[in-house]
Amino acid sequence: MLFRMTDQPELSAAQRTELELLARGKQEKSRVLREMALPETPEAAHALLLKLGLWTEARTPYADRLHATLLPVTLPVPAFPEEERLDLTHLPAFAIDDEGNKDPDDAVAIEKIGGGLTRLWVHVADVAALIAPDSPLDLEARSRGATLYLPDQTIGMVPDALVEQAGLGLHETSPALSVCLDLNADGNADAVDVVLTTVKVKRLTYSEAQQKLEAGEEPFVTLARLARASQELRESEGALSIDLPEVRVKADEQGAYVTPLPKPEMRLVVQECMTLAGWGAAIFADDNDIPLPFATQDYPTRTVRGDTLPAQWARRKTLARTRFQPSPGPHHGMGLDLYAQVTSPMRRYLDLVVHQQLRAFLAGREPMPSKTMSSHIAQASLNADGTRQAERLSRRHHTLRFIAAQPEREWPAIVIDRRGAQATVLIPELAFDVPISTPAAVGTQFRVKFSDINFSTLSSRARIAENSSQ
Repeated sequence: MLFRMTDQPELSAAQRTELELLARGKQEKSRVLREMALPETPEAAHALLLKLGLWTEARTPYADRLHATLLPVTLPVPAFPEEERLDLTHLPAFAIDDEGNKDPDDAVAIEKIGGGLTRLWVHVADVAALIAPDSPLDLEARSRGATLYLPDQTIGMVPDALVEQAGLGLHETSPALSVCLDLNADGNADAVDVVLTTVKVKRLTYSEAQQKLEAGEEPFVTLARLARASQELRESEGALSIDLPEVRVKADEQGAYVTPLPKPEMRLVVQECMTLAGWGAAIFADDNDIPLPFATQDYPTRTVRGDTLPAQWARRKTLARTRFQPSPGPHHGMGLDLYAQVTSPMRRYLDLVVHQQLRAFLAGREPMPSKTMSSHIAQASLNADGTRQAERLSRRHHTLRFIAAQPEREWPAIVIDRRGAQATVLIPELAFDVPISTPAAVGTQFRVKFSDINFSTLSSRARIAENSSQ
């Protein structure tokens, strides 16, 4: 039977399945769409499913389309091996995360060692003690590339049981792989080391840690001082500081919720400590000829000055993509001569590879050869790219849900870019950009209203609200 576009067809179970498979990117053709003279695309199938009420706006197909699995890892997890570790349980350590974080994989501690030096410890969950290269857990993690963080669910790269076993601060003491840097007052490292440790970790939210910093408590004051010195040193070497709005997007069947992400100083302090850990691990590996997935980045394509939102936006666009390679090279965006991501082995596969390589060296074994590691880097990077894109599209989808639920709301916006007659405006409280037709110059602020929100194409129209000042 030939459907007309104005028809509201009653679909059989087989026809609904056919549409769903196409919308999810699991097949390429649809007789239903063809007979309705509609394009046989995932977007057209998605639109029809919404129109017929077979899908709700809460349903997102992007993970399926990008081959990011939504099934949890259920493989068995071994126990930690008995091995010699440096006991650091006497040294207070803190895992500082967003409220509600469920996979604490890094913590920081400070040790005064004299001679004008302060030892920064960055403890990381010793995931590689449980996941050997090419083991079933390793192959599964590699096939995913990274943990998938969607607004309505989180799908781990490793089993929940492993997170519970290895997460820092989830037990009285925890095994860790720790990076230490002996830092002087200027943020330079006098020495670096990587050791297996046992640590005692207390979990804090960023706001709790910020309260301790503002109260003048140690070690938070020292951490902040070291972080400021380190950031200044990196900026003197060309590091780019980019400060754009960030939000948290959460969703369920009832609705979507977008909330601005606070940026207390302790969030930046922790980020700087993680950067230092990556630098220290890379130095240690380079000094000991350990192949790692070193993170490198070319020089920015141009220099952008200023601290306004348009300048921050333009500066981010100058950054080349980070590349991962078996030999060290400069990471110009960070202002570092070499760098490796090391602090998220439960969430990023290449961090896990770094841990596996460091652990092999510490145990006196031969690390994975560069050629083998390169193939692992390529496979995991491809899979992680799909994961990151699925996250980005899902966040945009649910942000549109949040906007659609408030059709009369006017949103403060700023023009951040122009291309001919078209401008790009950023809505800071949503961290959401949208094209708009306006002759307004970059930096102009006004309020916008949304209309014609299309969930199947992730598009919308925005216009300047009446009586909005320019």
